[in-house]
Amino acid sequence: MFSPQIRVLIIDDSAIARNTLSRILETDPEIEVVGTAPDALIGLRKIAECSPDVLTLDVEMPKMDGLTFLERLMSSRPMPVVMVSAYTSEGSETALRALDLGALEIIEKPRIDVSSGLQELALQITDKVKAAAQAKLKSPQQRFQKQHLRSSHTQLAHSELNKISHSPSIIAIGASTGGTDSLREILAELPTDLPGILIVQHMPKAFTPSFAKSLDRVSRIDVKEADSGDRVKSGLALLAPGDQHLTLKRDVHGYFVELTDEPLVNRHRPSVDILFESISKCVGGDALGILLTGMGSDGAKGLLGMKQKGAWTIAQEESSCVVYGMPRVAVELGATREILTPEQIITRLQLLSSKNG
Repeated sequence: MFSPQIRVLIIDDSAIARNTLSRILETDPEIEVVGTAPDALIGLRKIAECSPDVLTLDVEMPKMDGLTFLERLMSSRPMPVVMVSAYTSEGSETALRALDLGALEIIEKPRIDVSSGLQELALQITDKVKAAAQAKLKSPQQRFQKQHLRSSHTQLAHSELNKISHSPSIIAIGASTGGTDSLREILAELPTDLPGILIVQHMPKAFTPSFAKSLDRVSRIDVKEADSGDRVKSGLALLAPGDQHLTLKRDVHGYFVELTDEPLVNRHRPSVDILFESISKCVGGDALGILLTGMGSDGAKGLLGMKQKGAWTIAQEESSCVVYGMPRVAVELGATREILTPEQIITRLQLLSSKNG
């Protein structure tokens, strides 16, 4: 059955970046580049002329920077946006701000040798544009309300959730497109006496350190980007770096994590499946796995393996997902014991606290 191509407009002040992104995207038969623009003001005109489905938007541009443009766009004409941001600490913070404003994905743009650097990321770039095209956008009002709900969250009734027979020793969470919002919402509400948490969020390596720090700022638990050898302990969440697989190991002193540079799995490194599979081998049924919003299938088979070992497994509920891909595959595989919204996941995890015991 014929499906219409995804119409993409590229807004970037670098002619090299515009040309390279155009070449990369047009190699995919499902994508059509309908226009390019060197700055935001021309970009606004091209949006009206070309009616794109997805924008790629550079952060650093003349006349109007990408964040200012994004904020105005999301308040007047919300549409799927993939940000293109440089490998710098300042660029990383800006990219995370863009996600808060409604951008769906981030592409890293090298400072030097832009063309070959982007070409190395060709598969990721096309995947991110496709994910953005599938995403359900939040209105400005919904985003505003969500931010206020975080600070005034009311716990759901405990009776709404099934009882877990025993508390897990490890909690593992996987997410992709839209996951930054869900993770921030969930982690901000967790008590400090929960078991250690391991997280894989599909995100470029330049941005995971800043993302871990942003989660740490809003959470009572400690959150850090994982290093090989980090111990898994109560009140600590470890986030996989954006270019390494995160696996769980065990020795006489307890659980610790290891990072590896093994090949991509499901087109990702880090891969949620790799994390979940390591937990099945290392912990068996003494774990809890959560698969959040995201495109594709990464994590679904791993979640099934966790369930088969006796672990408690959860997928994010469809209407609350930005992209109902990874959770959908998990549900279809029969990998889930529960299908919950982020609010219900918060309550589920709060129930594991000794304060509620």
